Amino acid sequence: MKKLLLTSIATGCVTLLSFAQATLPISWGFPTTILPTGWTSAGTGFAYYSGSGAPAPAAKFSTTGTTLTVAFAGTPGTLSYDVVGNPPTTGPWAGTYKVEESVNGTAWITVATYTTLPSAYTTYSSALLSTSRYVRFNYVIKTAGNVGLDNVNIGVGVSTTQQINVQQSATTIVNGGTYTLSSPVSTMLPTTFAVQNTGTVGTLNVSGVTITGPAAADYSVASFPSTVAPLGSGNMVINFTPSAAGSRIAAINIANNDPTAPTYVINMYGVGGTLASEPAAQPSSFVFSTIKSYQFTANFTAASPAPDGGYLVLRRTGAPVTDVPVDGVDYLRGDVIGNSKVVYSSTATGFYPNELVASTTYYFAVFSYNGPGVYRNYLTPTPLTGSATTLGSMQPASYYSAVSTASPTFVTNLHNKINPHTIQFYSSYGPLMVERIYNRDTTAGQRVVTCVYSGLNKVYNDPFDWTTDDFSREHTYCQSWQVTVNSPTFQSLPEYNDYHMITPTNQTLVNAVRSNYPLGEVVGTPLASSYLGDKIGNDINGYKVFEPRDSDKGDAARCMLYQCICYTGVPYTGPTNTNVTYAPGAATWSLPKTISSAIPYGQDQDVLKRWHYQDPPSNFEIARNDYVDSLQGNRNPFIDSMQYVCYIDFTTMTKISGMPAPCNTASIADHDMNNDIITLAPNPNNGNFTAYYSSSQEQKVTVRLFDVTGRVVFSDIIKVNIGNNPIEMQLQNLNKGIYLFEFTTQAGNQNVKLVID
Repeated sequence: MKKLLLTSIATGCVTLLSFAQATLPISWGFPTTILPTGWTSAGTGFAYYSGSGAPAPAAKFSTTGTTLTVAFAGTPGTLSYDVVGNPPTTGPWAGTYKVEESVNGTAWITVATYTTLPSAYTTYSSALLSTSRYVRFNYVIKTAGNVGLDNVNIGVGVSTTQQINVQQSATTIVNGGTYTLSSPVSTMLPTTFAVQNTGTVGTLNVSGVTITGPAAADYSVASFPSTVAPLGSGNMVINFTPSAAGSRIAAINIANNDPTAPTYVINMYGVGGTLASEPAAQPSSFVFSTIKSYQFTANFTAASPAPDGGYLVLRRTGAPVTDVPVDGVDYLRGDVIGNSKVVYSSTATGFYPNELVASTTYYFAVFSYNGPGVYRNYLTPTPLTGSATTLGSMQPASYYSAVSTASPTFVTNLHNKINPHTIQFYSSYGPLMVERIYNRDTTAGQRVVTCVYSGLNKVYNDPFDWTTDDFSREHTYCQSWQVTVNSPTFQSLPEYNDYHMITPTNQTLVNAVRSNYPLGEVVGTPLASSYLGDKIGNDINGYKVFEPRDSDKGDAARCMLYQCICYTGVPYTGPTNTNVTYAPGAATWSLPKTISSAIPYGQDQDVLKRWHYQDPPSNFEIARNDYVDSLQGNRNPFIDSMQYVCYIDFTTMTKISGMPAPCNTASIADHDMNNDIITLAPNPNNGNFTAYYSSSQEQKVTVRLFDVTGRVVFSDIIKVNIGNNPIEMQLQNLNKGIYLFEFTTQAGNQNVKLVID
């Protein structure tokens, strides 16, 4: 069953613009995250189910006070919809969910009240009042669980009194809607509108048609019907003769005896020539707020006078925006103009850019524009410009203060720091992680998400759907390896739902091929089932392994090692996993010694540790860690501190005192943090930057810089005073890549990542 929005689209030199009301009949199954004309959501809990619906996707209501309102023109008939109560982990759905209608959008009448809801999508229907012009779905009280809504339909009703409706080329122009047309200067263009009486009883009387607005003189009424019989129609002809080039705006006012619309207004956006008038002013005063490593909010002051179209926002990284939009082009989010990308095009004066990573400066330019679609005219000189830099790691300074690699209880202490934590469920991974962290804007208003293992880019239209888009939520530490896999409540346990370890991958070509094989390095010729950047084949020992693309190796290693440290030692008394075996005397949640009878070997920790250092945490991974921390309340310690892996034997989940290969490099130092604060700015940079060292005392600091192989490429001893000490660095001879600064004092060591680009 394909989901459709039933509309008509005008073509040629005239265009019908959508306005604040939907036209009847209405049929909407939430095929995209962009609500159609006349639909508005309110409250913090409105989202989308990408994997469920009738069919998927569907709307999701998750908090008390979340509403979805539909405003429409004309007499409604029957309302129908599919609804489900999605229960929490334990127990049934509970709460109060209402469907309401309204004449004016203020006073609401209850259509249906639900205090119990079915566990599968079920269709309900109700007849609406003929005078209603609004329908609202309202999660009045949430007690337990969420509500799913799908397939909302509102039919056309029959009015027993005269009722006006206006169409042009079979497309309804709602009362207060806008019709756009163009003609060469001084050339008359007649346009015929059908004035209809949709009532079954009573004659529609039209007492007059007047024209108002700044360009009223460019329009004239050639004819209109004075009476229209029940279910009849008559023609109204409006002549448009633009007296000048650019925007020629007016309003057609039809006086009539329809009690619900005694003055029916059609806003006319006329264009003399090919383009609307150029706006007179640009917006001003950029303000960036709630800046984090993975997000920020941007707001600006509207132009004065305000443009009648809106604002186009361009973004670029690495340098200020110098690109400009082209007149007559209606850009969509994700479109590319030169070196810049369109963030949005809207009347709003605020936006939330996506695809942000840590320690990165983003530059913006905002252009005012007038006119719709192909008539759009941009003001290109002196756009509003501004920039914002995302934070580096948002790890709290004292987060690991109770964790020391020198302690004999280091493994336990590190585990206790990140477990227990808040559960965010597997089913919400799409809207919470793919939509907010992994996806990126691309051309034509589409999105793209990348398979972490292979590098496959999947282009899609919102919302993301796991089945349709052939993607899966991959457990890097395989489900079948997990100690609790046979528990009847496995899918509700934290280890199954942990976002630090789950990543998006293509299902058919990648995830199904990886299966439950360990990660490793393929030697010789990979198997034919390898895809793009990943490989499947035999390692140096002849074991079949899966090798992700190089840029994901460190990420995958840290995901897997996180799962080990987070859940080691967690008590469990349910059915055991008899397929996986561990090293003799090993704690639970160690890396398996054997995976199954078909895979009689395990996961090599040395491979993971080597990848961990060869592919250090990127700015994306740092931002992802911070974001998951905001959801779960815990962090991946191996992203925050690279040397922690050297003190853990992941085959036994016990502490080791030495630093066996590949961790015995000079870049590894004990992570006994002092209280000093160190930041690098800018970071990334070209080798010229400032290290800001905030010291608690006057002291000498040994500074060493290591590349990813552990080679020392810079060293010095500096003296710092109490307070902030700016230290100018000029390291122009470094190759592009990731480096590790080590700052050593008597109190201990601190490591800070440096990126040379």
